[in-house]
Amino acid sequence: MAHKYDVLGIGNAIVDILIHVDDEFLKSENLVKGSMQLVNEQEAAAIYAKLGQCIECSGGSAANTIAGLASLGGDTSYIGKVRDDQLGRVFRHDINALGTSFKTSSAAEGPATAHCLVLVTPDAERTMCTYLGACVNLTTADIDEDVVRSSKICYLEGYLWDPEPAKEAFRKAIKIAHDAGNKVSLSLSDPFCVGRHHEEFLHLVRDGVDILFANEDEIKMLYKTDNINEAALQVQKDCDMAAITCGAAGCIVINQDEIGHVQGRRVEKLVDTTGAGDLFASGFLYGLTNGKSIGECGALGNLIAGEVITHLGARPDIDLKKFIEQNA
Repeated sequence: MAHKYDVLGIGNAIVDILIHVDDEFLKSENLVKGSMQLVNEQEAAAIYAKLGQCIECSGGSAANTIAGLASLGGDTSYIGKVRDDQLGRVFRHDINALGTSFKTSSAAEGPATAHCLVLVTPDAERTMCTYLGACVNLTTADIDEDVVRSSKICYLEGYLWDPEPAKEAFRKAIKIAHDAGNKVSLSLSDPFCVGRHHEEFLHLVRDGVDILFANEDEIKMLYKTDNINEAALQVQKDCDMAAITCGAAGCIVINQDEIGHVQGRRVEKLVDTTGAGDLFASGFLYGLTNGKSIGECGALGNLIAGEVITHLGARPDIDLKKFIEQNA
């Protein structure tokens, strides 16, 4: 069938609240630097009350990837749950403004729209406290079958793999995509996610995923090894394609025929690493849906990830299509 969309993202619809803090603040709040921690509404409010002036911008891992793809010129759609409240309207406005199709209905009642406190330390590392709110109430009813069928790639974020109804929504989307002959992609999202759902993630990767995204810590945790090369060989058996991000060192790209390393690009001005993995996936998937080789996809991923870490926030603040033309 003819595809209307290059990539459909399904994930946690979250608004990010960004602020610079020092290491002492993280210690005083007993936060593990560089981690993502789930908090309840009261805990989020207590931390927020101690912060100075913040920047609010739409986030959510898969939504960030979709934002990057839209900026690159890809045809995109998104499924995620927000409440019909102020932050929910911010999220909907921002993603629609990108030209992305987002038709998931807003919840009229229940928990508030999800938000994530992104605490950025002077070394540009980000520590996240996430209140999941409305986004975990995504159910099978929110999976638009026509949208899934008309998307070349269905991209799922591991962060959403917590509540049982959301897992069922994932499984429904995977079945629809595969029945239509489309590809399914998964981001492992966070080592804590992999630790919490190790057996389920391993089963999902082996049976449901065609294209896997992970960083070094996540992939090593998935395969219970300290050796990145061993992890790469394992994932080569389990998926058609994978990309392992290695920070400044670039990435490892894997398909059935090869395991290759793509050098990272030097970034002069590191400001905030939020969204680096999300935007790496944007570049990689843009290359993939435009017929590029796996090495070219990895290079595009590195390029886009290297751009997003030069400013605060996980969404592009420039026209990425022009950016790749200038840096090709």
